[in-house]
Amino acid sequence: MEIKWTDRAIKKISGNVQENSDKHIKLKYDTDGCGCVVSGVTALWLIDEKDSDDLEIDTNAFPVLVEKSKMVFLDEKMTIDFNETANTYMLTCPSQILNPRMSLTVK
Repeated sequence: MEIKWTDRAIKKISGNVQENSDKHIKLKYDTDGCGCVVSGVTALWLIDEKDSDDLEIDTNAFPVLVEKSKMVFLDEKMTIDFNETANTYMLTCPSQILNPRMSLTVK
């Protein structure tokens, strides 16, 4: 799996990473309240500790944790961008937009 951060996303998340230097960035495939695992929504989380199911992906900026069991719902090549108008992150792959309004939550 390959994850690339755009310059806009790196600039935006850098402050959060510096303020929470003891935390890890996780690309969470969140299924809470969705009713079905295939209806999950991706989100960025800053978490204290890795879970046993987490795999660390090296990127062009910050490493990102991804749940091994949820990788099937993600693309092999993804880009994390930042939309300044919406003030949210965006997760894309070459063939589609996976989440145009991805939040960042500090856990």
